[in-house]
Amino acid sequence: MIKIKEAVIVEGRYDRMKLAALFDTAIIETGGFRVFKDDEKKTIIRKLAQAKGIVILTDSDGAGFVIRNFLKGIISDNSQIKQAYIPDIKGKEKRKAKPSKQGLLGVEGMTDEIIINAVINSGVTVIGEELKKTSGEITKTDFYFYGLTGSEGSSALRKALLKELGFPQYMTSNALLSAVNILYDKKSFEELLRTLPQKL
Repeated sequence: MIKIKEAVIVEGRYDRMKLAALFDTAIIETGGFRVFKDDEKKTIIRKLAQAKGIVILTDSDGAGFVIRNFLKGIISDNSQIKQAYIPDIKGKEKRKAKPSKQGLLGVEGMTDEIIINAVINSGVTVIGEELKKTSGEITKTDFYFYGLTGSEGSSALRKALLKELGFPQYMTSNALLSAVNILYDKKSFEELLRTLPQKL
C-alpha cells in the first residue's frame, strides 16, 4: 500500500473500495452528481483540500469531467487540487448488466497498475519517498510552437498525444499542458513529440 499526503476524491463506493486497497490516505466518494447538492460533502472536500490537498480521480466519460469541473469550482485555491486521469478503454465492469453510455470502463474497471500510475503521475506527495522533479517547464507558447494549438492539424496531434499518454480524449489543452509538465521536462517531451506524426 502506498501512503500519500493528498486525499483522493472518486465518484462511487466501488471506486472508493478499489482505491482503499491501493493507497493509505483519506478517500472520499462524491456519490456521482449527488455532491452538487450535498453541502456537508462539499465542506469536507474543501477542508481536505486546504489541509492536505486533494487528487480528483473520476471516470473518463463526460459525466466524470462534469464532476471534475464542479469540484474545481467549489475550491477557491486550485493549487490545492491535483488531477489524475484514466485512459479511454472500451468495456464493461463485471458487476454491471450493461456498459456505460459511452461504453468506457470506469475507475473501478481499471487495473491496479493503471490506477497507481494515474495517481502517482498527478504529482502527489508519496510519504517516505522523494519524487523526482522535472526541469524545464513546458508553456502554452511551446504548445503553439509544437503545433499542439493554433494550427489546422493541432486537434489531430493533440488526440494522438492523448492516446500515446493513455489520457482521455475529453482533456482540454490546459489540462494536457498541466499533465505533461508533471510527466516530462522540455527535452524528453520534444523527443516524444517527434514520434507522434508517424502515429497520426
